[in-house]
Amino acid sequence: MTWPRALPWIALLLLAGLVLGDVRVPSWLGGQGDPALSAGGTAAARLERVIDGDTIVARIGGRDERVRYIGIDTPETVKPNTPVQCFGPQAHDLNARLLGRAGAPLTLRFDRELRDRYGRLLAYVFHDGQFVNAQLIAAGAARTLTIAPNTARAARLDALQQAARMAGRGLWSAC
Repeated sequence: MTWPRALPWIALLLLAGLVLGDVRVPSWLGGQGDPALSAGGTAAARLERVIDGDTIVARIGGRDERVRYIGIDTPETVKPNTPVQCFGPQAHDLNARLLGRAGAPLTLRFDRELRDRYGRLLAYVFHDGQFVNAQLIAAGAARTLTIAPNTARAARLDALQQAARMAGRGLWSAC
């Protein structure tokens, strides 16, 4: 079946799913997205797995979500067509240690924009009362990455990066 012939069927299935309540139009297509998640809000989650130093999969409301940490960037370990970068494995390992094992409870706090252009949920991640994004910066396992409009904690993360850099922690001395 060619695309022009398939489009009416796809539209019909999407409409049926919306009417029956089984399908949500994603926010990047103009829909409301998940009503339980809101800009500036908070969500309880469970850790499913750690992808790398700044990305995890978390279970929120019965669904798995890829979560990208706001305000930080760690060296790459799993990006396609990109070699493993200096201090990437250490950043991944520290992130995994900070979060604990699969099933660990997490709190996700959102800023002004809920998702990035890849559909990943953007969040400040907390586990056992600890601000994980900040801990990664303070240990020198990440650099700050400020992308407007998600800037609520940028000043704090910048200050932690300055201290880590001055002390030569993590990637600041290894790379």
